[in-house]
Amino acid sequence: MLTNYVYKLRPNVTQSSKMDHWIDMLRSSYNWNLADRIAQYNQQFIQGDYCDIRTKAKACPLTCFVSKNGASGEPWKNSKVDHEGNLKNPRRSVLDIQITALPELKKARPWYAEIDSTILQQNVKRLDTAYKNFFEGRRFPKFKNRSTFSSFTYTMGIKVQGNKIYLPKIGWMRFFNSRPIPTGFTIKAATIRQRQDGWYVSLRIEDKTIPDYISKPLTEIKSVLGCDMGIIKLVHLSDGHQIKNPKFATNKKTKRTLKIRQRRVSRKVKGSTNRRKAAIRVGKFHKKIVDKRQAYQWEVAKLITDRKVDAIAVEDLNTSGMLKRCRTKVDEITGHFLKNGQSIKKGLNRSISDASWNELTQKIEYMAGKSRKILIKVNPKHTSQKCNVCGCVDASSRDKEKYICFVCGHIAHADINAAKNIKELAVTYIASKVLGDSKELEPLGSKRPKQRKEMSQCVGGVPPLEASGVSARSMSKRVEPGNPSNGDIKAAMF
Repeated sequence: MLTNYVYKLRPNVTQSSKMDHWIDMLRSSYNWNLADRIAQYNQQFIQGDYCDIRTKAKACPLTCFVSKNGASGEPWKNSKVDHEGNLKNPRRSVLDIQITALPELKKARPWYAEIDSTILQQNVKRLDTAYKNFFEGRRFPKFKNRSTFSSFTYTMGIKVQGNKIYLPKIGWMRFFNSRPIPTGFTIKAATIRQRQDGWYVSLRIEDKTIPDYISKPLTEIKSVLGCDMGIIKLVHLSDGHQIKNPKFATNKKTKRTLKIRQRRVSRKVKGSTNRRKAAIRVGKFHKKIVDKRQAYQWEVAKLITDRKVDAIAVEDLNTSGMLKRCRTKVDEITGHFLKNGQSIKKGLNRSISDASWNELTQKIEYMAGKSRKILIKVNPKHTSQKCNVCGCVDASSRDKEKYICFVCGHIAHADINAAKNIKELAVTYIASKVLGDSKELEPLGSKRPKQRKEMSQCVGGVPPLEASGVSARSMSKRVEPGNPSNGDIKAAMF
């Protein structure tokens, strides 16, 4: 089993300054490697026969080095002889080229030699992972600054004895041993991270004798709990329960305190020590909010997974898409910009960010895996507009928190009605997987054998919902998203 434990470090002044210096050098190395990859790509595919667009110097072995692998360096591995006696000289990947160039970096810049070699290698792998994420559909890697680069990773040489940890080329360092490492676990990696109130270490530990969390097969699932995320209430369950949303970042007291502290920063002289101290106080306040939210989400995740069900169904929400700005509206005659509702949506975006539905879903998935339960993500389309009794889909049936069906007259809480629809979609998905995919398959336990015909007669002729976009997540070989904080949970759960 593989998991993570997080501790707060207690470095002395020398160790703290050394880690600060290391982060600055690693950020510079990361940005240089990224610029090198971009330059090599431009020389191959954009600049044509030119090595430099400004000087219009032609690309040739004497003026520049063009590698088809996407990075400057030695593209070939050492020659080897295979079993047939032929020379084997395979080409290196971009990652291998930049890792092989690290010894030359230490010779050219001797101050990089004081950093552990595994840290430098993991720094290059970090960039390579960002490139892989880009080719999988995420954003292109960005150049790092002090606010976006604050960690480095060890993979070898870490030792722990009591409340002390040994980090190569830094030495023994004390830490708050708030969570003892279980017997039998070995340390695989350690990530040092700088936060607003100090340094933290995240230890990745593994015990191969303990099996990974294995969820139940779909054939053994007999009960499902639907969960609908909200803002007024954080979670609405299909059994009628509602979990309170404390609104840690958007409540009146927090907003006022944050406004005062940010105003103190703006009144200080730019570049002064007092301005930096005031900014640190703002950062600590933000961290306090995050810690409270994390602790509360762990409690909510445990509360949901402790219910006597075999599976938990949630919506597969595109939170980043929900937070996008409204499209601009332009007057065709005057050319002036018209109101598009962005000022109103700004408050909604803050509430969505404060609720942090994606992180809560990850914690529910982890806790469900520990309980041998599975998490099923369903397509959120029309879940809040569909009547759970007759199956009619009509947007006008919902009025804020009330749902009144204009076809059958069903009255219910809108979000609890949505949670029941989410549960029904999950049951339909499980049935389709167990009994075989079929277009005419009805949800298990449904009392409406002619539900699809009834739905086709609803207002607007909206087609029936399909169980597309549903995915079951297993918790095998999954790393714990984080540890619960020790902050107070002042809000009641219900």
